[in-house]
Amino acid sequence: MKVGLVGAGLQGWRRAPALRDASDAELVVIGSAHLDAAHRLAARMGGCDVVEGWQPVVERRDLDAVIVCTPPNLHAEISIAAMRRDMHVLCEKPLARTAREAQAMITAAKAAGVTLKCGFNHRHHPGIQKVQEWLQGGLIGRPLFARCRYGIGGRPGFEKEWRADRQVVSGGQLMEQGIHGIDLGRWFLGEFAEVTAFVGNSYWPTAPLEDNAFAMFQTPGGQVFSIHASLTQWKNLFSFELFGEDGYACVEGLGGSYGTERAILGRRDPGAPFAEEVVEFRGPDPSWREEWREFVQAVGKGSEPLGGGRDGLEALRLVFAAYEAARTGTRVSLR
Repeated sequence: MKVGLVGAGLQGWRRAPALRDASDAELVVIGSAHLDAAHRLAARMGGCDVVEGWQPVVERRDLDAVIVCTPPNLHAEISIAAMRRDMHVLCEKPLARTAREAQAMITAAKAAGVTLKCGFNHRHHPGIQKVQEWLQGGLIGRPLFARCRYGIGGRPGFEKEWRADRQVVSGGQLMEQGIHGIDLGRWFLGEFAEVTAFVGNSYWPTAPLEDNAFAMFQTPGGQVFSIHASLTQWKNLFSFELFGEDGYACVEGLGGSYGTERAILGRRDPGAPFAEEVVEFRGPDPSWREEWREFVQAVGKGSEPLGGGRDGLEALRLVFAAYEAARTGTRVSLR
C-alpha cells in the first residue's frame, strides 16, 4: 500500500514509524505547511517525497491511502478530497470539527467505496485489548458501569497553541483527550441515552474552551460511564475501569509519561481474600502499529474498521451533547 502522510507534527512523527516498520506499506510522500519538519521526518523514515501543503498529496495518482495528521479544521476537507480520488483514509481524532463535517466524510467514503478510519489508537493499546478479551471471555460478567480519568498538565504558553484556538478546534480538553475515553466507554457499554456534564476553566486562559470536564453518560439499560478529562492533571494520568457483575477489569497507564501500562483483573468473591491478576506491558507504545495493521486488514476485507467513521461521528456527538448539558445545566437526551 502506497501511503501519503499529511502533517509533520507530533502525530505525524508517531504514525510514520508504523509505516516504516510495516511490510505492507510504503511512505511515498509527506505534505506539510512546515517544510523543515516534513524534511526532518522524511529523513528519519529513510527518505520520501516532501511537498508543501496537502493538495499535492491528494492530487497524486500513485497513492492507495492517506493519513491525515493535521489540526481538526482541515480533517474533513483533506479526507473528502482524498476519498473522492479513491484513496482510503486514516484520519486523526476528532474525526472533524463538527458532526456535519464528519457525516460528510462518511458519505464520501461510502460513495467512493473506500475505507475511513478514525484515529482512536487507544482501542489498540494492549491493556485495552486485554480488558476487551476478559469481557468477551465472560470473566467479569455483565458490565455495570465504567469510568475514565485522563489528564495532562498542559505546557507554558498552551493558550497560544492551535489546540486553544476556537477557529481550529471545536472543544477543549474533553474533545482533545477525553474523546478517547468517551469512545472507549461507548465501545464497552454500547450506545448512550442521556448525558449530564460540568465543564470550566480552573487554570488555563483558554475560555470558552475548557481545561476540565466532568461528564456522565447513561445507557438505555441504566449503565453509567463517567469521565474526567483534565488539563490540570499535573502528573499525567490514564485510568479506565470496567466493573461487571462478577468482577472488574482496569487499565492504568499508557506507557511513557503515563507510567507502565497495566491491565488488572479482579473477581467478585465475597468469601475469599482480595486477589488481582496484573499484566504489565513493557516497551514502546504498539498501538500505532496495531492500528495501522487493523486498517490495512479492513481495507483488504472491505469491512468496517475498528473505530471507523461512524465511531468518530458518534464520539463527536457525545462530546457536543456533554457541552450542551453543561451549558444548559440539564440532562440531554441522546435519542
